This record gives sequence, structure tokens and C-alpha cells, in this order.
Amino acid sequence: MSETLYRTEVLVIGAGLAGISTALELLDQGKRVILLDAATRQACGGQANDAFGGMLLSETPEQKRNGIHDSAELLYSDWLRAAQFTSNDPWGSRWAALYAERNRTDIYDWLHGYGIRFFPAVQWVERGNHGDGNSLPRYHVAWGCGRGVVQTLAQRLLNHPQAHLLECLFDHRVEALEHQSSTVVGCSGKGPHGDFRVQTEHVVICSGGINGNPAKVRQHWDSTTYGPCPSDLLMGTPPSADGALHDRVQALGGQVVNLGQMWNYAAGIAHPEPQYPDHGLSLIPPRSALWLDSRGRRIGPQPLVTGFDTHDLCKRIGHLPDQYSWQVMNWRIAIKEMAISGTDSNPLFRDRKLVSLIWQTLTGNKALVRWMLDHCPDVISADTLEQLAERMTALGPMTVDLHGMQTDIQAYDAMLARGPALHNDDQIRRIHHLRQWRSDRLRTCRAQPILAPKAGPLIAIRERIISRKSMGGMLTDLDSRVLDGQGQPIAGLYAAGEAAGFGGGGISGIRSLEGTFLSNCIFNGRRAAWAIAGVERNA
Repeated sequence: MSETLYRTEVLVIGAGLAGISTALELLDQGKRVILLDAATRQACGGQANDAFGGMLLSETPEQKRNGIHDSAELLYSDWLRAAQFTSNDPWGSRWAALYAERNRTDIYDWLHGYGIRFFPAVQWVERGNHGDGNSLPRYHVAWGCGRGVVQTLAQRLLNHPQAHLLECLFDHRVEALEHQSSTVVGCSGKGPHGDFRVQTEHVVICSGGINGNPAKVRQHWDSTTYGPCPSDLLMGTPPSADGALHDRVQALGGQVVNLGQMWNYAAGIAHPEPQYPDHGLSLIPPRSALWLDSRGRRIGPQPLVTGFDTHDLCKRIGHLPDQYSWQVMNWRIAIKEMAISGTDSNPLFRDRKLVSLIWQTLTGNKALVRWMLDHCPDVISADTLEQLAERMTALGPMTVDLHGMQTDIQAYDAMLARGPALHNDDQIRRIHHLRQWRSDRLRTCRAQPILAPKAGPLIAIRERIISRKSMGGMLTDLDSRVLDGQGQPIAGLYAAGEAAGFGGGGISGIRSLEGTFLSNCIFNGRRAAWAIAGVERNA
């Protein structure tokens, strides 16, 4: 079978958010582009189709309407404190500084120009266990979620006034990058009708990270930080994110760094309708639930509470003897506070139904909790604590200590009953703190006991660590050019999005401020396009 040859000015590998943003900007600059992806046309948009759609943004109209006075300097200061960059991460910190300065104009305003809007209430996530996270609320949820963002941009790309300059090749898997005289000049691989080659002047890799590949996740797992890689690790990323092009870039002499820095979540549950092996859902777990170890004892002495430090939650769970945990709550807590990350788990955000969303916030998300109880194998309920402990043990694998669990829950409830003047529990203090911000007040119970007679039934959720994002990747400069072992750009080769660690081989360091993934796919991609087109931008 003969080989099909394509020629273009710019080849963009990967039709996710980074690739679409890159191609869209290149068409704006009048460049001829091939956008290539191993998946089908129906999967265009990649992982962004399933994302919740939150972005870390500063100095926005939404912040100002919420009375938040932010600045690039404050954002960068928070970023450095959370990231803990070392002297080996100069490009990550440079990208972070640029993001702090440019995110409003280069991401928010750009999206706004395409008609993409954000939910009016700004969320305050990743505050840090000790005030070492976001000093202010910055998490902006896009109306339509991740799918709404990426599909809006995809339609703008396909219907672009210069769409005649664009060719899309789906079902084309890249197997090799081709180079001549130290310059990358194209790629080769397998398509639906046989072998293909692309000859080009510039290649932009937007192929995602490594976290859909269990072997690579285990290879690069940071056991010192997170404990040994769990034998029953859940996967929150499809197998298409296999890191194959990371290997190809390394073979060309490009640097791939910080792959041990991953953004995983501690509250994963098995997907009731898995699309791939070990497919999991990532919960946004209730703050008013008690987080227990595998035997049903409260984790401490510092209790686990979500919304402060995701990195630390994974560390704590990863170093538990059995590397899984339980959250115990009641129906009242679950319907007010439970959420699942993702587009389809948040249909009111996805479908832009503001009135229905407000009503759900006020009355509780009963449909979600019922669905979880009916369909999710890791979610169980009972009318009494004795019955709950029995069902937790049956789900296993460890035997739950009923007496110990009862002692811990009753002690917590007794503390709540003493009243605010006598509250001396760090979880309760954090709940009080959360409720000072109005967005969290609407989604967080006020001093809700677990064993309250009229708040049942009781609910327990078995949770495991779920692999999600690789925060390391191909080392890039501020023009998204891939750098070699001497720190010099490899001619013709660029990377954007998760393939580049969202910028510089790790723009977030060891800890993301959350919402830095979708936004940096846009930021990296646009900067790659500007560099290719010779557009002058702030360095």
C-alpha cells in the first residue's frame, strides 16, 4: 500500500484544547495548518470535553463584581509559594510569572471574544492548609463546562474565514518525528488507509500527558511524596494520553522533565459505566463528612478537609497502610455538598441553566446522590451505624472497627453540640472559615452532626487515589519551543498544553492552584502560534 504524503506550513499534533487553540491562532495569522489526531472526529476536543471547565483567572470582571481585588503580583506570590520551584525549574517559574501578568488578556478576554462566559460566582479553591494557596477566590467556571469551551473554539476553527488553509486528519497516529540537520521537518505514522507522512516547517505537539498510561504512571510515581503507587490506582484519564510522543521527543534530544509531578485526587470512586480499565470518577467530596481510614477511624490528628490542599490529601492517603479511605456523612450533607468533577456530572453548568442551578443549590442535589447510591459500587447507605459498618466491611477489603468509628463520630457530633464558643476541632474551624465566603456558604452545611436523627440515611463512600494530570512534560521556553539538553531550542519543534507540563515542563511546580490546566492549554498554544508567525508579544 502506498504512503500518503501531506505538506503544510505548520503541523499541530493533537486536536484537544491546546491543539485547537494553536490552530485557531495560526489561521488568524494566515498560516497553512494540518491538525492531526489519533482519535476520531467525534472525539475532537480531547479531554477538555469531559472537564468541569474551571480556570484560574485574575483581575476579571467577575472578581470585581464579587468584591475581590486581585493583582498579578499577588497571584504570582501565591503561585511561587504553592509551586515550590527549585533552581532546576527556571522555565516553570518564568511561565508562571508570564501567566500571572497575561492571563486576563490572553485567556479571559480571548475567550470572551468568542462568546464564552463564566459563572458569576467566583469559587475559592486550593486555599492551602496554612494559607499557602490562593489568597483570594480565582476559580472561574465556564458556562458550558470544558465541553462548551472546546466545542465553541472547534466550531470557530472549522468555520474560520480562512478555513481553506486548514486540513484536519483524524484517525492518524504519529509513530515518528522526522528531522533533517537537527531540524524537525514532519512526522510519519499510520492512518485509516495506510501509512502517511507530513512534511512541514513547524511541528507543535499538543498530544497530552502520560496519565492515561498506567505503566508510565507507575514508572514515574514519586513514592517518597505519595507513598508506593497503589495497586488499585484508579484512572481519570483515557488511554490515549499515553506519553508516546514524550519518548519520541527525548529520542531527538529534547528534554522531558518533572514527570513525577502529577496532579492526582484522593477521592476517586469506580465509574459505574467504565470506558476503559480502572476508569474512575473524581469526587468533590463534602467538607462536613468525616474522612476515615480503611478501618473506619478518623484520620488525624489534622483531619482531612477538601478545598485546601489537594496535593497534601493525596500524600496523606498514599501513606496510609491500605491507601484507601472512607467518607461518612448523612443524606442532608450529601445533597448539599456532594459533587463530581466533569462536564456530564454537572448538567446545569453544562446546559447553562442558571435558575435551575440556583434552585438546586438551595434545595440540594438529590438526583446526583440518588444516582450514586443506585449505580456507584463504592457508595453505600444504611439507617444505622451498625448496618453501615457491616456494609463497609462487606465492600472491604478491610474490616471496619464499629466501636472505634462510633466513638470518633459521636465525639465529633458532641463537639458540634457544644456550640461555636466551645468548638475545638480543626475541621469545624475550617467549615466556619469556608462559610465566610458566600459561594461556599451556599454549598456547605452549618455545623451538621453526622448522626442527627432526621438527617439520614447514613452514607459511606469508599475512595481511592485517582490518576489525573501530569504536571511535568517537554521543557519549553516562553515561545513554546522545545529545548534540548543544552537549553537550546530544537529547530521546528514546539509543545503546548499538558505535553509541555502546561508550560516550561512544569508551570505549577509540585502543587497547582487549580484551574491552571485548561487555561494553560490556551496560553501555551497561542504563544506557540505567535512565535511561528513572528508576532511580537511581551516576553
